Amino acid sequence: MSYKQSHYVSKPVDQAGFAQYTEEENATWQILFERQRKIVEHRACDEFIQGIDILNMPGDRIPQCPEISDALQKATGWALEPVAALIPFEHFFHLLANRRFPAATFIRVREELDYLQEPDIFHEVFGHCPLLTNPAYAEFTHLYGKLGLKANKEDRALLARLYWFTIEFGLIRQKGVPRIYGGGILSSKGETIYSLEDPGVIRKPFDPLEVLRTPYRIDIMQPIYFMIDSFDTLFDLTNTDLIGLVHKARELGEFDPLFDPNGE
Repeated sequence: MSYKQSHYVSKPVDQAGFAQYTEEENATWQILFERQRKIVEHRACDEFIQGIDILNMPGDRIPQCPEISDALQKATGWALEPVAALIPFEHFFHLLANRRFPAATFIRVREELDYLQEPDIFHEVFGHCPLLTNPAYAEFTHLYGKLGLKANKEDRALLARLYWFTIEFGLIRQKGVPRIYGGGILSSKGETIYSLEDPGVIRKPFDPLEVLRTPYRIDIMQPIYFMIDSFDTLFDLTNTDLIGLVHKARELGEFDPLFDPNGE
C-alpha cells in the first residue's frame, strides 16, 4: 500500500533490474532473515514455508528482484516490480492487476530493525513473496488489483480493509490451530508472536462483510485478526460481488474501533 511520507529512498536498478546494496544493508537483511525464519517456523502456514523454499531465498544478502521474479513466474506468473519508497494507490492497483508486486529497493536501518511504517524490501520479499507462489493467494491478489483500479475513492477506503485483514494481517486455521499468512505479521518479530499467543487478542472467523466494516490502525499491534479456513476462502472471493459487499458494508456502517482513533 502507499504511505504519506518516508525518509527512505529506494535504490536505482540497472537495465537488468539489479540494485547495488552495501555490506551493511546485506548484513541487515541477514539479521532479519535469520531471526524471522526461526520465529515463523512453527507459526507460519505451511504454504509460506514451502514458498520460501520455492523462491530459494538467500539468507546472507538482499535478493534481487529478477531472481525472485524468475521463481514467481514459474509458479504463478507473477513478478516483482522495483518501485520508489512510496507509490500512489493508482500505481499500486495497476501493478497488482498486471500480476506485478511492488518492492521498494531499500532496507530499514538498524535503529528500526523491529518496526518501520513503510514497507521495505524485507517486508515485501520475505513477508509477501513466498505466498505469491500459491495459486489461490496469487489470484486473489490479482483480483484485488483489478477491483482497486475500477473502484472510486470511497470504495477503495473499504477495500483497503479487505487487503489489511487478509494479505497483510490474515490468519489461517491449519491442523486445528491458528497459523499466519499475512505478510505484515510474518515480517514482524513482535507481531508474529503477539498475533498467535497474546491472550487479549481477538481472533474471529473470516467474514468479508464484517471485515469491510472493521476499522484498523497501521501503527499498533492489531487488536483483532480474521482467520480463514483455507486459501480456497480467498479464491472463492474472486467469484464474489465484492463491490456489492462494499456498498452493503457502507449502508450498515462501521463497527466501533477497538483502539483509540485519535492515535494516542
